[in-house]
Amino acid sequence: MREAGVGLGQLVLALDATLVRLVEAPRGLDRPVRSAALIDADDVRLGLSVSAGSADVFFLLGISDADASRWLDRQIAAHGSPAAIFVKEPSDAVVTRAVAAGTAVVAVDPKARWERLYRLVNHVFEHRRTDSVTDSGTDLFALAQSIADRTHGMVSIEDAQSHVLAYSASNDEADELRRLSILGRAGPPEHLRWIAQWGIFDRLRAGADVVAVDERPELGLRPRLAIGVHRQDSRGDVFSGTIWVQQGARPLAEDAEEVLRGAAVLAARIMARLAARPSPHLLAVQQLLGLADADETDLATLARELDVPLDGRAAVIGFVAGEPDPRMTDILALSASAFRPDAQVAGNGSRVYVVLPDSGRTAAVVSWIRGTIGALRTELGLDLRAVIAAPIAGLGAVAGARREIDRVFDSAQRHPIFGQVTTLAEARTTVLLDEIVTMVAADERLVDPRVRRLREAEPALAQTLGVYLDSFGDVATAAAALHVHPNTVRYRVRRIEQVLATSLADPDVRLLLSLSLRATA
Repeated sequence: MREAGVGLGQLVLALDATLVRLVEAPRGLDRPVRSAALIDADDVRLGLSVSAGSADVFFLLGISDADASRWLDRQIAAHGSPAAIFVKEPSDAVVTRAVAAGTAVVAVDPKARWERLYRLVNHVFEHRRTDSVTDSGTDLFALAQSIADRTHGMVSIEDAQSHVLAYSASNDEADELRRLSILGRAGPPEHLRWIAQWGIFDRLRAGADVVAVDERPELGLRPRLAIGVHRQDSRGDVFSGTIWVQQGARPLAEDAEEVLRGAAVLAARIMARLAARPSPHLLAVQQLLGLADADETDLATLARELDVPLDGRAAVIGFVAGEPDPRMTDILALSASAFRPDAQVAGNGSRVYVVLPDSGRTAAVVSWIRGTIGALRTELGLDLRAVIAAPIAGLGAVAGARREIDRVFDSAQRHPIFGQVTTLAEARTTVLLDEIVTMVAADERLVDPRVRRLREAEPALAQTLGVYLDSFGDVATAAAALHVHPNTVRYRVRRIEQVLATSLADPDVRLLLSLSLRATA
């Protein structure tokens, strides 16, 4: 990712003490940060990490102290000292080596989810630029801080699935439920059970009243207020999320409930605007994929905005889950960025697309896809399938490749016969045939009426006809598939020719009957 720069201090401050803690900043906090990349243990082991290029900050995922020091040496030699590294529980050795290189070290809470941190850093780059003013009309973080200032509490804003979207600054009075929610982890089960038991979630979804949640000292749960965020659309009243205000040592303001009622209205408007207007970076990726109107923007401009090469052998990968999961886009963005820092990711409904500019060898891409699918199944229970379009001729071919990937997904919805990972080349025959059959089935005039009559009057003959045609007229093969004697097949074929008043020796007849059989299956 690459946006207009923010200061390192701004970045750390925006991420909040709940998530990160500055350990050392040998060159100060004003050092500009414009891009971030993720490096994992496999990148270091396979020597792929230097391909991250000149990112300003790096998230080091599961890398040993020795590997972290080796990686830093290689990175400095190839691209210079990065502005900062983000590490869970950084050792003294890593801190000493980074500081000697002039690189800041930021400690990440061990319980933090990396995809949560990745999303927040994206937010900072998009909305806290040093060269522009934050649009408060679309910034939930600004709203959360405003609520906190007015109510004297600590605020978090969640979506309808209880995922934290934004929060105000925390202090030492944040309880475990707030802390774990911000870290991207589920709240403690006993807390959530208690909240659900008293019908608090039901009340938040049902109306616009402010709900008071009592303190539970035995659970470490401080008192808080909550209000549901509701907005109107074509479906009527829609529950969009919740605003929570946790009380600290200082009592909440007397008008806190009134403030929350107004905040819920503003939050609903912002959520609607965010849903209708993606960030500039996401919009550029959507335009590249052909998911949004490009207006006057040309490919060269998109390439500059995304900081990726216009030409070269690119790749587009589409992912779809067996069951839709709201985490999918963020999680795949995290994995793709770890594999390639210049990876571009966008979701569209239940599908997520990854663009790898100038991707190099397809084998490495396939290996990453299989590893990602396996890891997400094991760790998160996500059942993903992927379709690959690679290599393609630069960014100009991305939108067309995405449309071809969608054709494969559409075909798989009708006939789920594709494997876990499929290339466009492997799927082409199946997709084209499926689309032809679907078009034939949609127009009754294109289906041979003799086939419909045969299915209704002589289903055994219709089955034999289909197997015989699929066996290229080989009687022995058809008999084996039907578990009958070859003479039985020969008899049935003669009977079919009599009923249909045609000859199966005619290739045009065989094609027409085969399509009609598939269209009426």
